Amino acid sequence: MALAWIVLVLSGMLEAGWALSLKASEGFTRLWPSVGFVAMLALSMAGLGFALRTLPVGVAYGVWVGIGAALTAVLAIVLFGESVSVLKVVSLVLIVAGVIGLNLSGGGH
Repeated sequence: MALAWIVLVLSGMLEAGWALSLKASEGFTRLWPSVGFVAMLALSMAGLGFALRTLPVGVAYGVWVGIGAALTAVLAIVLFGESVSVLKVVSLVLIVAGVIGLNLSGGGH
């Protein structure tokens, strides 16, 4: 089960990678960001699929989306200069708290 969690976390990180690559591809008009998008999307989905063999779908999907969303938002601030506000930071903290809560809620069967 530990391997499933490791793969799930890495897959969530890849979700952020494909989301940022999609932005960088400028609507699939730039080759390498588009290639990166497809590669990271495929690896992210494969990892999620692997984790779902062991973990419950509600917990695994919530964790995967939460990691991807929070990391995407943080990296968008750093890489694309998106605005930062107290509400945005508090919301990101709540997403992370939700991911931790799902994990603690009994991520096993």
